Amino acid sequence: METRLLEYLVTVADERNVTAAAARLFAAQSTVSAGLASLERDLGVRLFERSTKAVRPTPAGEALLPLARALLADLDALRGVASESGTGVRGLVRIGTFAGLRVIDLPRILARLRRTHPLVDVRVTVSATGSRGLFDDLERDRLDLALTALPSASGAVSRPLGSFPYVAVLPEAHPLALADGPVALAELAGDDWIDVLPGFGNRVQLDGELERRRVARHIVAEVGELATVPEYVAAGLGVAVIPDVVPTTGCRVRPVADDLPPWIVSLTVAAAAVRRRHVQAVVEAIHASG
Repeated sequence: METRLLEYLVTVADERNVTAAAARLFAAQSTVSAGLASLERDLGVRLFERSTKAVRPTPAGEALLPLARALLADLDALRGVASESGTGVRGLVRIGTFAGLRVIDLPRILARLRRTHPLVDVRVTVSATGSRGLFDDLERDRLDLALTALPSASGAVSRPLGSFPYVAVLPEAHPLALADGPVALAELAGDDWIDVLPGFGNRVQLDGELERRRVARHIVAEVGELATVPEYVAAGLGVAVIPDVVPTTGCRVRPVADDLPPWIVSLTVAAAAVRRRHVQAVVEAIHASG
């Protein structure tokens, strides 16, 4: 069995579209379709259900996907060990991170990594869709590593980097701004709110906690960077409840009375990248910095 056929299986399953998968593989659509048909004949099972809108794995296809991913990862690791035997660890590592937020000093870490592993190239991209978008890129093998703030899924491996409590951020003229002690979420229900976009880890977590407490809110502004939220609050446009990780100049900050779980930022490794030695070199460098 050709490993290229397994790449077709995994990529089409990720993209749910043969045309998109072919573009990602730099192959003709007819080549990918013919390869999948050959793989189905070889295995004696249908791997995909095809419709006019999408291609979805059959139960047999879903069962085979983890095995195909593991086999491709093992082959990638084998090639890596062979190529590195005389030159040292090498390869491209794709890292996803948050916009406008420095939980770790990634530039300094990567500068030190360049001195110890000069053949490891790093490409850093910023997510515009938060942790959910980063997990999607990890699952589709568009990223090797990412900073995430949601529980890992799809075989990805996560290890915490930092934990931050939620705080209430209020305009200086807010009636509760000068009060002592914590403020409850329910006390802010009648205010306008500022928050990040849906899909960001802290937004997903807070939405869940508000729903669990049956606290409704009115959001007047959704911004693409957590660090921007206090700027809107300082301008008097609304209140916010965010992790205590960004500057809050011009705002009043109070603890939250509700027992909210902390916002935990983790370094997550894609399932397909766990065994790649050059990826592990970057993982070790990041964790060693803490």
